[in-house]
Amino acid sequence: MTRTRKATIIAIVVVIVVVFGVWLRKPHIPAAVSNPFITFWHDIRSPLVPKGGRSVLSNNSSSSATVLYQPDNDYEAAVIAAVQKASPAVVSITVSENVPIIENCPDNSFDLNGLDPEFQQLFGDILPTSTPCDSGKTEFQEVGGGSGFIISPNGLILTNKHVVSDTNASYSVLTNDGKTYTAKVLARDSNQDLAILKINATGLPTVTLGDSNGLQLGQTAIAIGNALGQFSNTVSVGVVSGLSRTVTAAAPDSDIPETITGVIQTDAAINPGNSGGPLLDLRGEVIGIDTAIASDAQDIGFAIPIDQAKSAISSVEATGQIQVPYLGVRYVPVDADLATSQKLPIAYGALIRGDADGPAVEPGSPAAKAGIQTGDIIESVSGEKIDADHDLGNIIDQYNVSSTVVLVINRKGKEMTMPVVLAKRPAGI
Repeated sequence: MTRTRKATIIAIVVVIVVVFGVWLRKPHIPAAVSNPFITFWHDIRSPLVPKGGRSVLSNNSSSSATVLYQPDNDYEAAVIAAVQKASPAVVSITVSENVPIIENCPDNSFDLNGLDPEFQQLFGDILPTSTPCDSGKTEFQEVGGGSGFIISPNGLILTNKHVVSDTNASYSVLTNDGKTYTAKVLARDSNQDLAILKINATGLPTVTLGDSNGLQLGQTAIAIGNALGQFSNTVSVGVVSGLSRTVTAAAPDSDIPETITGVIQTDAAINPGNSGGPLLDLRGEVIGIDTAIASDAQDIGFAIPIDQAKSAISSVEATGQIQVPYLGVRYVPVDADLATSQKLPIAYGALIRGDADGPAVEPGSPAAKAGIQTGDIIESVSGEKIDADHDLGNIIDQYNVSSTVVLVINRKGKEMTMPVVLAKRPAGI
């Protein structure tokens, strides 16, 4: 039998089945009728009809009520619940300022007066007669935007510093319920890409701050933000791809790269406009602040661990400004290679060493007062070991100014313990 003949027979059979099925749906077929053809038709039709429900192919609805989608599994249900929990507290931030009005001004760079009239006419048709110029006038307009999330019912909002870095700009916040507020920048972190805004409102929904210290590779990460500055509460889902990264990356809405340390890597999409939005876990708790993307790759984004922001939040709530804790040392992270080449007693920690920017221990600093010396290796801070995944600076950032930390120091192979009271980071350092 030829292929053409087989195809023709198959097509005829399909047509017969469809026509027979339509005939079976007519009222004159008794419900009690049972034969192999009816059984065959119901076997074909049953996948298209939900249990006890209407065929998914039918446009006739027996009810005007909207039936919400039901998650197919527990994981999907957890993602939806996490988004629903956090979304009411996610906001869009708009940046506006006075920008110059550009007008067309006469272009006198081509002087045709010295030419014969026929040449003036010839070149006058092809040479520019005007050029864009600053009229001296300005107009107030939107120039940028980002995301943020509400951390207190009275209007404190956490975002990235680079979203609100322009001190001459004005900022407004659009909340999830469609209300717009004028925002004031309370503080910009001099040490991290963090800033805190304030809007005049009360009774606002807030996020729940999670624990970024306990993150594991492969766990679910959910990013929410104002994607491209146009689509508020855009959700993307991925995993935690890396921890404690030190990378040179660009903010999603900037082409200028910067070096950031101790950040979470994720493949959840972080698009322009997402900067400052929350990175969530499956409980709907904030584990990071979306901050940057790898400029030379796709689906590689970075978020500041929320534990690094908690001290900044506490500082603003207590003092109205971000006071950065300060130890006062310069150091080199110790690994196996450095330990071997420098004949160090241990292969982890922070080796206190000066560089071109200054001495190993700043005079008058908390470290100097505690007795830390050049060549010391700080092994741990209040029980937290310093290693490739736990940088000294990031650990210190988790504490508040005036907090007392206990350092374990290795000095030429001998361990000693030093309590240190952290100070406020001096301006310019």
